Amino acid sequence: MRESTMMDADTMVLPRLGPAEAGVEDPWGEDRPPRRSRSAARAAAGVGRWRVAPWLLPALLAGGLGGAGLGTPGLRTEELATWRAATSPWRDALTGGEAAPYHLLVRGWAELFGASDVALRLPSLLAVTAAVALVGGLAARLFVPGTGVLAGAILAVLPTTTRYAQEAQPHAVALFAAVLATWLLPPVLDRPTARRLASYAGTVVLLGLCQPGALLLLVGHGWIVLAFRRRAAGRWLAAVTPGVLLLAALLWFGGRGGGFLPPGVRPDPAALVAAPRELFGVAALGVALAGLALFSLPLRHAAAICTAWALVPALAMLLVAWAVPVWSPAGLFFTVPAWAVLGAVALSRLRPGWAVAGLAAIALVGVPAQATVRASDGHGQDPRRVAAIIDGSGQRGDGVLYGDPAARALVARYVPAGHRPLDVLVAPAGQGCAGCPGGPRRLWLIQPGHHAVSRSSGDAPVQRALRAGYQPAQVWWPTGYTVVLLLAERQQSA
Repeated sequence: MRESTMMDADTMVLPRLGPAEAGVEDPWGEDRPPRRSRSAARAAAGVGRWRVAPWLLPALLAGGLGGAGLGTPGLRTEELATWRAATSPWRDALTGGEAAPYHLLVRGWAELFGASDVALRLPSLLAVTAAVALVGGLAARLFVPGTGVLAGAILAVLPTTTRYAQEAQPHAVALFAAVLATWLLPPVLDRPTARRLASYAGTVVLLGLCQPGALLLLVGHGWIVLAFRRRAAGRWLAAVTPGVLLLAALLWFGGRGGGFLPPGVRPDPAALVAAPRELFGVAALGVALAGLALFSLPLRHAAAICTAWALVPALAMLLVAWAVPVWSPAGLFFTVPAWAVLGAVALSRLRPGWAVAGLAAIALVGVPAQATVRASDGHGQDPRRVAAIIDGSGQRGDGVLYGDPAARALVARYVPAGHRPLDVLVAPAGQGCAGCPGGPRRLWLIQPGHHAVSRSSGDAPVQRALRAGYQPAQVWWPTGYTVVLLLAERQQSA
């Protein structure tokens, strides 16, 4: 009977060893039933009252951190594309490349709640809050309730979690879909009923619609299936097929020009070194969570699920990126909950006081980054500062030349209608001809990024303006943008 129980327990990738070696495999005693004392029995009687804690406490923390300063940072370039889709006709929302399904979602949301900065970011805040709650519940189910509270809290206090909770982008919804798919995986493998398979399949489809690159999660799930439940492999493949086919269809019909390929770069040493900071908000937090994850070994079944979730998609993306430039730490945000769970497993092996101290240390390390995220340029760009420059220094009759369509959306979003310069590229003939008689004597140039402005500059908008007879009069470099005021040479000579 003892041997049968050991053989049925799915706690190791390798076959279980004999009783003499069990202590080596399980040095923390997590697979052994705890001894029951009277005090433990009394504590167990109150467990039901605290069963909601792993869900509720992290969710409240994530909602509070994400909601604080939600509308302070201006919409960055990708968020401006979301705003354009939310305020455009329905058919125009389909032109957003890989973000088109998300843009359709936000377009419907804006019909109900408007298209203010806060309204556009609320779906992300709700998705992150739900994902954090689900991570707490998942860790509690795989381990113990205390581990669930720690896992959810670790995920909630990470600066990148706050960042994507405050960004009108699909990363937050993809995070929720990835956590939900992993929540559904163990029941699907234990008892693959039609209802469970359908729920898992629907979640995979949602994941692919939100962020096609996040379907790399299935590589990690596949590893778990092969390691622990080979008999369920056929049904698992049937469940993931709709999501994979959907992604293939999007790539084929919508991505012939590369529009549905996730943006990224080819991996090089600099990109790999920067990955921990971009993924966790602070490089030290990435190192700390990786170190804590090492103490989650040996690879018992529960820890193996999170280990595969954390590592296998990143390795798969790295391999693909050698051939196609898709390496992006932001595209791996859906793996961060796994690192949070592994870190919580290590902390939960300490005394409660030390575990709380470890969580506090993680939160304190991230405080400067949390403050940065909530600044006006907290998302890497400061569009409101650009609008203030145009609004404050502009004059009637000014023209503008945009170095990127996102800059046009910036002016439309943040500059009052009566103070917007005339777009020389779309103005009627004779009204906006830069350098022509009757054309604007002052010309604004707005483009994302920081650029030098000179005749030797290789930027097409700069060269276009200089060839039209304009000279730079003043240059501003707000975070993430270059703003140039150019004057016509005929005005300077006069």
